[in-house]
Amino acid sequence: MYYGEKVCLRAYREEDVPKATSFVNDEELKKLLVTNIPFPMTLWEEEEWVKSQKSSQNGSYNFAIEDIETKKYIGGCGIQEVNWLSRVATVGIMIGDKEYWGKGYGTDAMKVLMDFIFNKMNIRKIRLSTFSFNMRARKSYEKCGFEVEGILKDEIFKDGKYYDEIIMSVFNK
Repeated sequence: MYYGEKVCLRAYREEDVPKATSFVNDEELKKLLVTNIPFPMTLWEEEEWVKSQKSSQNGSYNFAIEDIETKKYIGGCGIQEVNWLSRVATVGIMIGDKEYWGKGYGTDAMKVLMDFIFNKMNIRKIRLSTFSFNMRARKSYEKCGFEVEGILKDEIFKDGKYYDEIIMSVFNK
């Protein structure tokens, strides 16, 4: 387990499955996370995904985010892709429990994930993407040191409109 000020990053547990399924099926969350056509995830599919999570030699790690005080599962984060030659990792994060939105939990979780990536994996650059309408996420990433690296114009189609995808990165200092 990896600890921040507010959160702990830990392995997923079987008891996380129902809550994780409700998170990934929440319409508001889907709008913030999914780039393709949103489709409901079944409890069985989420259970299979959780069961498939284990330490990985290819660099793909997924962590459950837990509130340190309440021990409540509130979301997830992880390393989606690693280019070992250039030492660049692509990450993603989701605070699924809306009670925890806007209170610094996502920022704390990202800082813990960054420490893991830079200091345990010896990665030199972390990259992520967000959508132009998700200003809360962008502010959180900026607090962690991420800077805009590029903008993919009209890359995302949501609710009948096109939006930009913002590519952000941070380097190990």
